[in-house]
Amino acid sequence: MVIDSDARGGRAAPLAGVRVLDLSKILAGPYVTQALSDMGAEVIKVEHPDGGDPTRQWGPPFNGPDATYNLAVNRNKRSLALDLTTAEGEEVVQRLLERSDVVIDNFRPGSSLAKTFHGPQLVERHPRLVALHISAYGETGPLRDEPGYDMVVQAAAGLMSLTGDPDGPPVKAGFAIGDLGAAMWGLTGVLAALVERARTGRGSYVSTSLYESQLSFHAGFATGYFATGKNPPRLGSGHPSLVPYQAYPTSDGHLVIAVGNNAHWRSLCAALDRGDLAARSAYATNAGRVEHRDEVNRCIAEEVQRKTTAHWLALLKEHEVPVAPVRTLDQVYACPQTAALGMIDEVDHPVVGPLEQIALPVTFDGNRPRARTAPPTLGQHSREVLESLGYGGEELSRLIGEPQG
Repeated sequence: MVIDSDARGGRAAPLAGVRVLDLSKILAGPYVTQALSDMGAEVIKVEHPDGGDPTRQWGPPFNGPDATYNLAVNRNKRSLALDLTTAEGEEVVQRLLERSDVVIDNFRPGSSLAKTFHGPQLVERHPRLVALHISAYGETGPLRDEPGYDMVVQAAAGLMSLTGDPDGPPVKAGFAIGDLGAAMWGLTGVLAALVERARTGRGSYVSTSLYESQLSFHAGFATGYFATGKNPPRLGSGHPSLVPYQAYPTSDGHLVIAVGNNAHWRSLCAALDRGDLAARSAYATNAGRVEHRDEVNRCIAEEVQRKTTAHWLALLKEHEVPVAPVRTLDQVYACPQTAALGMIDEVDHPVVGPLEQIALPVTFDGNRPRARTAPPTLGQHSREVLESLGYGGEELSRLIGEPQG
């Protein structure tokens, strides 16, 4: 196996030599395995021959044969087209598990595949294996067998009750934070389990869920509720514990002002030329501003909407008030900060050619791992993976779907 090296004087990538078997689909699991692959792991993605990962069809937009949704989370992987419900497919996976360090799945609890590839049993059979299972609602409880997509769990775990305008309907987060949150906790669990294995020689079964990850992200909302027994209201872009701390319309766009302390408040008042606001004792502390949220926000909005975003950016930065424009994605990707960080990567796709990607948001010794290979087409690596497992002749042809002569 090739050991990938990074830019740190030819040193091996952090996870070089780690082999990962990806039995997951959609977003959470593939996001974990892409992060592992970005850090140097070898990842084999197993997909059903009939269509592969469903996200290949989750479009438009498409780029070549696949939806851009799929292209976002599957780089640096090899695709093996395989029907896991067959005896032959199960045997191939068992051979792959013998040489894998990590296996990841998101099979629905109670399904035939969840029973066949049950994480604790896999670890018992392969004692050095780290097995991650990602579910919608967790391993126990009345909802454990329920299917769940990101938006379903955003609703069930409370996020939608916190998101949106005060008088408007519940709103989902713009990002798939249910899936991505579970991915982050799943990735954390896998890395912790690999560290433990390095110490003990034993693998482990790791599980997380969209529901659990969403609860963990409640953070201050949870402690606030536990202390008061009151459900927090929807505040649009506002903050439950800080004022002013939200987006305000300017004459040509929107601007976020984030006042995190009383010194910021005084600086903001000076920038707005509103000494009268700074002089009001009711607004002198954050607690007072939160109590008078509507009044404070109305006064600031009246001032900010008079001039352009650029005007306020320059003036508020001069007064050292935390501020940022509300950018669209084209503006984000054209931003000099994005370029300076090297967050846009490019790989050569076998069908569409140059393909831009968002890079791993982590650096090692100041160097960011770069994408090595494009997201694979369905079954692109089936032959080479199966041949590496010892398959050949008619058996290989049958597994990859070649016509029998």
